[in-house]
Amino acid sequence: MVRIAIIGATGLVGTRILSESLDRGHAVTAIVRNPDKLPTHPKLGAARGDATKPAELAALVAGHDAVISAFNPGADASGTGAGSIIAAVKRSGVERLLVVGGAGTLEIAPGQRLVDQPDFPAAWKDGALRTADFLDQLRGETELDWAFVSPAAMLAPGERTGTYRVGADQLLTDGDGESRISLEDYAVAMLDEIERPQHHRQRFSVAY
Repeated sequence: MVRIAIIGATGLVGTRILSESLDRGHAVTAIVRNPDKLPTHPKLGAARGDATKPAELAALVAGHDAVISAFNPGADASGTGAGSIIAAVKRSGVERLLVVGGAGTLEIAPGQRLVDQPDFPAAWKDGALRTADFLDQLRGETELDWAFVSPAAMLAPGERTGTYRVGADQLLTDGDGESRISLEDYAVAMLDEIERPQHHRQRFSVAY
């Protein structure tokens, strides 16, 4: 059993990570703005917290084996959430931080990020760039054992198959040229990395 703190456990991705964590028997503290949205489970503890307040957050994650950030930088009007989470985890003494990343920072060719392409959806661009900033901050971090997990371009509710491929900084596509993974299998990949760490101070990507 791993003691996991999940920041943003009631979001689209966070709910799947929370469910996968509990299904595997781990003890979870869900750190959210509204604990009333959380399910009831014997291994789930709820904590009201704000990702933009590092001192408060550090106290909530202290004592866990790992922290998963499912915080959405795209919804962070202050632009301080990423730095706050990194500072909080460092202050708490927890060594392992996994971050829900985006596909926008993945490369479609050497040096060419998906987010910088002219056909990248305008509605998603600000959020993708803020997520890219989170990755940039992590890449300058030498104290934490972090991993940034980028999904495929299409991340949507679907089936939990338990199978996926792992890549690095390049966008993964299947034989039909599609880049996709279900939210459920993304959560599987995240928990596999928690249980059997393979990536240290690096980004990796997952897709079918």
